[in-house]
Amino acid sequence: MWSRLSFGVLLIAGMLAITTTGWSAESISNQRAAELRHMVLQDCGSCHGLTLKGGLGPALTPQAIGDKPKDAMLATVLHGRPGTPMPPWSNLLSREEARWIIELLYRGVDE
Repeated sequence: MWSRLSFGVLLIAGMLAITTTGWSAESISNQRAAELRHMVLQDCGSCHGLTLKGGLGPALTPQAIGDKPKDAMLATVLHGRPGTPMPPWSNLLSREEARWIIELLYRGVDE
């Protein structure tokens, strides 16, 4: 019972840490932003479609993801989705970079 309670407390604390941190991407340089945008189009696009309108993975257009919580998107990008082809990207992206990508997706890559 205590292990479940401890896990629950840690899970809630982690969720609070994610939701209470801002979504600012000010520390992303212009060069890194260009690299991340390229990565979204090429790497994400290889499964989500080169126009991000869907493929093996679901569409990542602003219309398709607009109703999804950003925190859930952040968790998916960083940790993947077990049992699906969606891999975790936490070994290649910082939390700040993942946030920047999510903001890009919500605005639209072509903006």
